[in-house]
Amino acid sequence: MVLLTVAYVFNFVDRYILGLLVEPIKADLGLSDTQMGLLIGPAFAVLYAVAGLPLGWLADRMRRTVILGCGIALWSLATAASSLARNFGQLFLARVGVGVGEATLAPCALSMISDSFPPDRRGRPIAFYTAAQSLGAGIAALGGAAVLTWANSVEQLQLPMLGDVKPWQFTFVVVGLPGLLVALLLFLSREPARQERAATQTGASIAETLGFLWQRRSTYLSFVAFPLVMTTVAYSQTFFAALYMRTWNWPIERFALWSGLALVILGPITVNVAGWASDRLYKNGRPDGPVQVMLVGSALLIVMGIVSPLMPTGELAFGVWLFNLVGMSTVSAAAPIALLNVAPATMRGQVSALFYMVTSLGGLLIGPPAVGLLADYVFGATGIQYATALVPALFGIPVLLFAGYARRSYLAECETAAADANANRG
Repeated sequence: MVLLTVAYVFNFVDRYILGLLVEPIKADLGLSDTQMGLLIGPAFAVLYAVAGLPLGWLADRMRRTVILGCGIALWSLATAASSLARNFGQLFLARVGVGVGEATLAPCALSMISDSFPPDRRGRPIAFYTAAQSLGAGIAALGGAAVLTWANSVEQLQLPMLGDVKPWQFTFVVVGLPGLLVALLLFLSREPARQERAATQTGASIAETLGFLWQRRSTYLSFVAFPLVMTTVAYSQTFFAALYMRTWNWPIERFALWSGLALVILGPITVNVAGWASDRLYKNGRPDGPVQVMLVGSALLIVMGIVSPLMPTGELAFGVWLFNLVGMSTVSAAAPIALLNVAPATMRGQVSALFYMVTSLGGLLIGPPAVGLLADYVFGATGIQYATALVPALFGIPVLLFAGYARRSYLAECETAAADANANRG
């Protein structure tokens, strides 16, 4: 659990760091907000999505620690290679490499966690693992602030084989290369035994998994809509360093410090409370408990996501955003708990891969490009606060209207999953 969580921390450090560097990269490479939105979102997401399902199929059959070790090595090297980019195309290719590497994590990690804990005890370990999202983003912010502060105080930065580099290039190298150590530890770690399969059962095929989900499409689509909105809002907020700089004249280092502290402290507390609440409701005879927790978090993140950028001062905006962060952390913890409680053991890796593929792909394809396009073509660069507020309003409010249906359909799926599990044990 600790090693998987550390891997997830590095995953989010490498994913989050580009958002912190929007303004200096734009200035040095001459890019627009739309291009930065494409780099943060689609460049990462497309092959992340394409690779997810085949990697989930492998995770149901092969040694997961090896698959994950290779993925961590790839995304770490691709992050460091971002420092070599001299134009939009080169940085786009580096982000593609990060996406392919990170696609290995979700199917392998959730499958191994499921094999290590029974259903009524999965909430807390999954919450512990999910805490890496806010920890990774927070460490990226704090580390990025420290690196940028130091780098900006040095007249000339030089790296072996690279020569003179800009502070943002130096930052990519510093946050990317340490991941290689985590990859090595994964290669050497023990593979947990696969559980909850009959002796004759093997991993389901991709066709079987897709057929299973298609038969239950209304249930899974209504459920996935809520974490999809969460990722859309979260990834749209990768422009927040630029928002605070343009709107309230906050230096990048100040925003990074404040947001990093909030993510490191508040995020882990929230996800662990959400995991505890999910387990408590489940044990008290509420199999839809994780979904109830997820729906409360969704309402909080959507409302506060709309209000925060519209505040008159950066301090007020940040205070409101803390409630938005609580909502996002709650959904990020409760959603995978709910998913694993109904996913069959023979296809858990593939279902997990598809879940993260859909939520990450949708969030990355919608969130950052939407803010970039709205800022460039509707509100202007100085109106970025309206662009960041409009994204949760457009995509979040309609989804909230289906909360009751999502809960009822999930509860029916819990009953079906329980009946199938009893039949397999029999």
